[in-house]
Amino acid sequence: MRYLHTMVRVKDVDISLDFYCNKLGLKEVRRVESQEGKFTLIFLAAPEDEHTGITEKAPLVELTYNWDPEDYDGGRNFGHLAYEVDDIYETCQRLMDMGVTINRPPRDGNMAFVKSPDGISIELLQKGDAKAKSEPWASMANTGTW
Repeated sequence: MRYLHTMVRVKDVDISLDFYCNKLGLKEVRRVESQEGKFTLIFLAAPEDEHTGITEKAPLVELTYNWDPEDYDGGRNFGHLAYEVDDIYETCQRLMDMGVTINRPPRDGNMAFVKSPDGISIELLQKGDAKAKSEPWASMANTGTW
């Protein structure tokens, strides 16, 4: 398992980048725009992590800007922790066997979400390419929120 990023939702990209980059000193290493999903993801690295932030895509802070306005209350602006795993199906099965609820199953062979006992969302991402879709995961429904 390898730590990837922490996601934080932001309301204003310019104000947030001024804080994280100009004031805190983080460096923008990657940006993803989704017209369909109506969001922008901006990945930032600490200066000493800039090289690995680019080459290894970790460790990073992910700023998520949702184009549709939303007020983030109750901690909703904090998104999730993300970890890369060697085998998404094996990891999810092992967690289920230990009593952990898979809130968002890896239907796509790439991504799953679980929650900590304190309700912190944890994203699990398949290392490398997505695995082939496989049952029971492909038809498993979401449980709760993630």
